[in-house]
Formats: sequence, structure tokens, C-alpha cells
Amino acid sequence: MTSSAVRSQPSATTTSAYLALSCVGFIASAPAPAHAANDAGAAMRPDPQDVRNDIIVTGARDDELSGPKATADITNTPRSVVVVPREVIEQSGSSTLEEALRTVPGITFGAAEGGNPIGDRPFIRGYDSQGSVYVDGVRDLGSQSREVFDVEQVQIVRGSDSTLGGRGNAGGSINIISKAPQPKNFAAGTLSYGTADYKRATADVNYRVADNIAFRLNAMWHDQDVAGRDAVFQKRWGVAPALTVGIGQPTQLTLSYYHLSTDELPDGGIPYLYTINNAPGDDVLTFPAEDFTAANGRSGSISRDTFYGLVDRDFRKTDIDQATMRVEHDFGGVTLRNTARYAHTNQRYIWSQPDDSQGNVYETGQVFRRALNRFGTTESLIDQIDLYGQFDAGGIRHSFAGGAEFAWESAENGRYNVTNDPRCTPEGIARYNCTDAFAPNPYDPWVNYASDTSDTVVPITRREPTTTTITDANTVSLYGFDSITLTPALIANLGVRYDRYETTVRDAVNDDGIRPETSLTDEFVNWQAGLVFKPTANTSLYASYATSTTPPGSLLGEGREGNRVGSGRREQLASLDDLRAEESKSYEVGAKADLFGQRLRLQLAGFRTETDNSRTTGPDGFVQYIGSQRIQGIEFTLNGNITRNWSVFGGYTYLDAIITNGGYDETTVGGVTLSAPDASTGKRSPNTPEHSATLWTTYQVTPALSVGGGATYMSRVYGGYADQRTIENGEVVVTKRLARAVPGYTRFDLTASYRIDEHFDLRVNVQNLTDKRYYTKAYASHYAAIAPGRSAFATLSFRY
Repeated sequence: MTSSAVRSQPSATTTSAYLALSCVGFIASAPAPAHAANDAGAAMRPDPQDVRNDIIVTGARDDELSGPKATADITNTPRSVVVVPREVIEQSGSSTLEEALRTVPGITFGAAEGGNPIGDRPFIRGYDSQGSVYVDGVRDLGSQSREVFDVEQVQIVRGSDSTLGGRGNAGGSINIISKAPQPKNFAAGTLSYGTADYKRATADVNYRVADNIAFRLNAMWHDQDVAGRDAVFQKRWGVAPALTVGIGQPTQLTLSYYHLSTDELPDGGIPYLYTINNAPGDDVLTFPAEDFTAANGRSGSISRDTFYGLVDRDFRKTDIDQATMRVEHDFGGVTLRNTARYAHTNQRYIWSQPDDSQGNVYETGQVFRRALNRFGTTESLIDQIDLYGQFDAGGIRHSFAGGAEFAWESAENGRYNVTNDPRCTPEGIARYNCTDAFAPNPYDPWVNYASDTSDTVVPITRREPTTTTITDANTVSLYGFDSITLTPALIANLGVRYDRYETTVRDAVNDDGIRPETSLTDEFVNWQAGLVFKPTANTSLYASYATSTTPPGSLLGEGREGNRVGSGRREQLASLDDLRAEESKSYEVGAKADLFGQRLRLQLAGFRTETDNSRTTGPDGFVQYIGSQRIQGIEFTLNGNITRNWSVFGGYTYLDAIITNGGYDETTVGGVTLSAPDASTGKRSPNTPEHSATLWTTYQVTPALSVGGGATYMSRVYGGYADQRTIENGEVVVTKRLARAVPGYTRFDLTASYRIDEHFDLRVNVQNLTDKRYYTKAYASHYAAIAPGRSAFATLSFRY
């Protein structure tokens, strides 16, 4: 994580790595040469000459910021901001976004299921942030598992985020900063090999074609089995070229392209163990099945490598393409920039979920192989225009940013013809729809049947185009931000955004040959305000308020649509006019400090987020917007160097997360139907640990040798809740309260690096050192995703 060079002036790489966020929390830019300082607290900074001999921690601190929305540096931003630098990504041996974010406390990942496709589903502060992932400031909606071969750093801004990027959620945003052309020529790469047949190669080549033209190419090839998991594998390759014309000049044009292809056997993890012998009234906390005795007397142990999928049936393939054009001109203190991007994502899979929601495991020792399947394509064309800079008025400095965004997004999703038979009867077992819970065979010769009563074998095919769902969205946005230095010690931070979001859903063709179409237009305004007080040049105290809005259909079917537009939901909608947006507001106070000559940054934040207007079922059985959630907590993060040789990155998060109103469920007994509060009301929010902590640290033992490691702690995470109910004397009575959860865990990693010479380095990583069996994702009912076992790999890095 430390830089090996002593700072004399900020390099382009160092500057780009520290693209810290302002009032918007992210920068819609890849690394670029620094413009004039736009830090609202610059008047109180120490002279750069006073710290010129300090080792700079890449991604932690620099004096210059660039980007259309960067109106203040992290210390003077009244938000909780975490930047995961490239050094931490490399040292931890991360190859995906999910692995990189493992180093950040308070971020968990949700599980995929029938209505939520496989892909990155991060939860920030207890809220699903799947639709709030950005690449260089542009929304990246298509479901996928993101790579890091072209990543400079990852920026996380916490709290209600609609002022920052438009429709969003209350948890926060993730912005991935891509690698961009640099002024100097270099060629770098890595070769990795390890246990579980781990193989990976990357290349990073930068060439200055002319005085003001530079070209950069990043590429990756990856092939591995998954440690501790039977049959599961992951393969992928990617390429990302970029060309900048006018590098170092007032006018710049950057053209870039990104492609990623993946091929893998998806892993459904371990089923929950549903028990049915609890006495009435007992609360049942269900964990993933491990050691147990079934009702029929069968007993055994489910080992960590047990895989319930089918090699002959299951697959997952994705293709991601992004083409970006950015042009900007610096007028001297004021910059005009336009960014346009076209993106196309295609994902298709058939994926066996081990489903025990019907109690097969406990009853017979069998598991239903639930064939989740999906094929989908997303397209988007997004254009952003930004004007940003600084000016003084009446002795008050303004660091401003304003702009507009125009976006067209489209998604088409459908399913394959796959027979699912949840009955673990002899017939279901013979057709391999069910398998032995203790010893499944992933190489079972599964065949597809046209129906439960037919012996006709049919191929797995996509359904007709008439059965797909097509969703289009058009967005027009206007926004503005300002950091106002009222006095050298007092900074006001303001932001406002207007969005007009229009979505149209065309469902599958019905029996009358008509494709039902539903359209909805929402207009909403969000804002944020913060005040920063600076006791010293390198410390700040702040308070802030921010809002967010999640309109109906905000994910275009590319995530868990709690507020879907169109048909296909069990709730009854009295009128289209009843569709309303979910609204959230966040309150936050905090303190920040840059210590040891600005080498170490500490952040402490306390916050409370309230969400109202969530879509639920009302007591009358119709949709009502009465759902609510309250999450409050404390966050502490640290990033930088304690000494010149000792670097640290990590923190601690405490989350008190409660569903204050989960709506209503209906219970029917003897023809009588009554409603009662949903089982989730008053319970902890799913995918939200009460405690989480991470620490990644390295120590430079000698100029050539460094050692380090990481620790990750996560307390229990709940997946979902359900009540068993009956009706007695005209009232709903709860006979049993059920909850699914995964237990807490602590994981350790180690690394050591040796510099062979100025061109070559050798690094060794050991992940999950103690071979801890733990679960990374808790689905609401069927399964829990299990983490890989212990693995080790060596990486040879070179640079010329």
C-alpha cells in the first residue's frame, strides 16, 4: 500500500489514485492531469514544501483534485468516504470487485435468486446498492460480476445518494475508477499460479505516441477452480484499450473501450436445514445444513466441498462491452467536459439452487436442485455534460460544479425451458431433480423433460421472444453543487438535483396475443447540505443531511425490484396512479483527521437513515406504500501509514438496522382470510451484520521484503423471516416464528512480497489462512453461499 518513492511533486498516477469525492461523493472521470486546486480548505493547508519528504500513500492523500464534481477533498467533505487504492487491491490478491470490497467494513453482498439475477449485489449501510454502481461516474446497471484488471481504485460514498447520481438508495454509491493513459511510457504485467489450479495473467502497457497523444492497453486472462468446492470453476478474459489526445493540454479527448467475457459453473452453496419437530410457539433460527440426523434416521455430515449443481446442465456466461468518449476543455479555472458512453451487457445461465424450503433435507436426506435460469441483455446510452471550477465573490471562495445528464437504458429478460420438480419422490430422484444431501454427484446424467408426466427428453432452449419482458427508461437530470469557504475554518457544502425518470415495461405476450405495456413518469428533486468546521488545517468536524429517491422500476429488472412496474407481482394494484417512489433521508455527523504529515487519515461518523414509502401489501390485500426501515450506526475507518514502513487500511462498523414496518401477510384457514403484520416487522434488516471490522496491513521489513495480512470479522447476518400462522377466534395467531441466517465469522489472510530487482517482484498470497468454513451471502429462504476454502498463489510482477 505504500509508495516506494519519496514525494517531490505529485505524479500523474498518484494524483489519479486520490480522486477523492466531493459533495457528490464520486468523480465522473478516469485519472487525469490535475487542474488548479479546487479544495475549499486550501487556505488552511500546510505548505507542500513542509511535507515534500513524506511517503505518499497512493489513494489516501494528495493536494490536487480533478473531476467535474470534485468540489472538496475528503477531509473537507461532509460525508463518509472510503477509497480502496490499487495497492490494497493488488496486495490482497483481489481479482473481482467483491473481493476488493471485502477490505471495507460495513459492506456485505446479497444473494441472487429467481427475481434477482446473479451478479454484484453490494449492501451499504444495510441497503441494497446494486443499482448504484458507477464506472468513472457513469451508472453501470447490467448484472455482472465485475473484474479489477482495469481498476485504478474504488470509491465508496455512504449515505443517501440521489443528489449524487440520480435515482438510488439510502445506503450509498460505489464508483470504479478506470486506468487511463499516462504521460510516461511503461509496460507492466503479472503472472500468477496457485492451488486449486489458479492461473491468472495481466498486462498493462502505456505508450506515448506523440507529445500530446498517449495510448494504454490493459488485458487479463483468468482460469481457476474454486478452493474447497467440488467441480466449480471460473474462467474469464478481458481487454481495455484507451487513447488520449491532448494529454497535458487544455483540450483533451479520451476514447476508451472495455470488454469482459466470463464462463463459469455457478455455485449454489449449501441449503438451509428446515426442521419441523419444534413445539408450537417455538422460534426457529435456521442455519445452513452441516451435521444432522434426518427424520427417517439418516445421519451424516455435509462437507464444505459439497456441490449440488449439475455439470451437464449448469452454466453461466456473460459478455460486457463499454465504449466511452470524453472531451474536455480547461478555460483556466473553469472546465467544460462531456462524457458519452454506450454499454451492452449479456448474461445467461442455468443455476442449481439447493432448495430445502419444503423440508426434504430433514425428512428424507434429499435436496431439490432448483433450476434458476435466465437470459438477459441490457443496453444504455448515457451522456453527461459538466461545468466546474472556482471563483471568488465578496471574499468568499466557491468551488462549484453543475451539469446535465441524458440517459436511455433498456433491458430484455427471459427464461429457458427447464423442468423443475420439487418433489423428492423416487421419480424426482430418478430424473436427478433431487439428489442426496450428504453425497450429491455433480456429474449426474440429468435430462430435461417436457412435463412431469412425459418421458420425452427435450433440449434446453430459450423461450420464444414473446415470453420476454422488455423495459426501457429515459432520464433527464440537472444538478449543481457548491463548496463555499465562508471563513478559513468554516465550509458550507450544498447540492441539488432534479430528475425526470420515464419507464416503460412490456410484459410477455398474453393469451390474447397482446404484449401488455405499462408506462410511468416520475419527477423528483433531491438535495444535500453539510457544514464543515476545521479546528486545524488537517482536521474537520462536520454535520450533513441528504435525501434519496427510488422510483418504481428503477432497476429495469436487473435487480430485486421491490417496486416493480408492470404485471408479474402477487400484490394487487388498485390503480397505476398508486405507484409511488420510495424516499429516504440520512443524517450524519463526523470527524476527520490527517495525521503524521498527512500520511494517515482517520474518519469517524455517526449516522441515522430513515426510509419511508416502501411498497408493501396493506391489510386490505392491495399495494400500499407504508413500508419503512430505520438504520443507525457508527463507522470508523483508517487509511495510510502509521510509520514510513507500516501501512494500514480498514475500520469498524456498527449497524442498528430495524424494519419498522414490513407491511402485511394474509392467512387463510377454512375459507377465512385475515391479514396480520409481516414477519419482518420489528426484525433486523436482512444482509446487515450488527458488527463488522476489517484490517489490511503491510510492513516493509527491508527495502526488498514486505510482509502483511488481513483480518475480516462479520457478525451474524439474517437472510429472511417467515411466520407460521393460523386463525383462532377470528384472529391471526403466530404458531412459530422462523428466521434464516448465517453465523458470524473471522477470516485471516497473509501476504509477503520480495523485490527481486527494479523490474521484478514476487508476491505470495494465502487466503482464508485457517480454512474457515463460513458463508458470504444469506438468501431469504433456499440457500446460503459458502466461501472458498484455503488457497495460496504466487504472483510474479514486472515493470519496464
